[in-house]
Amino acid sequence: MNRDENFKQPKALVEDFNFGSETARVFDDMLDRSVPFYDEIQRMIGELAADFATSGSQVYDLGCSTGTTLLELDRAITEDVRLIGIDSSAEMLDVARRKFEEAPLTHPTELLCQNLEHDLKLSQASVVVMNLTLQFVRPLYRDRLIQTIAQGTQKRGCLLLVEKVLGQNSTLNRLFIKHYYAFKKRNGYSDMEIAQKREALENVLIPYHHDENRELLQRNGFRTCDVFFRWYNFCGMIAVK
Repeated sequence: MNRDENFKQPKALVEDFNFGSETARVFDDMLDRSVPFYDEIQRMIGELAADFATSGSQVYDLGCSTGTTLLELDRAITEDVRLIGIDSSAEMLDVARRKFEEAPLTHPTELLCQNLEHDLKLSQASVVVMNLTLQFVRPLYRDRLIQTIAQGTQKRGCLLLVEKVLGQNSTLNRLFIKHYYAFKKRNGYSDMEIAQKREALENVLIPYHHDENRELLQRNGFRTCDVFFRWYNFCGMIAVK
């Protein structure tokens, strides 16, 4: 696994974060060191997906990046389903394909390069996963995206949504972020790396409050939702159609 050192050197100009080749090369290490309990979140996604997957349906990973979640879904789901990974980054999908060559999946699998803000089409979905994906969709398009997901999901199917979220109280929100940066420092990131990464993400990653995400899901086709994971400013939700 290539180590994430993309922000290790000082930059005269910090450009907006993107999911091109430099990010794709180190993305797995970036997630392992930047997302608390990342392995546990993946395991929980696999368990819940297995609870809702139905034979003959399709299971989608939207924003599948390097295919880590698809590998977990393949291991966890015993039903006869088709796995479909969608990402807007061709470079991320190339990494995923190489992973699947080394560890072939047991379910039929398709990888598609699509922009979730414009091109998404899905059908016969029993499970849809968005693992740290919706936060990168511009707010203008989020309602329409969730509507499209709900319309393509079977009755009693589910959406598994993991996001960074804002706290309702500004003081608590600052505390949560402080402890999150301490987590990143424990995993080897310097203050400069954290600061430059934060600047790069400022106009790209736009988090909602937990309640805003709940309302977004419920007004666009999902009848019930609950939290299955929470760590400071990270939240996993399951929404059922």
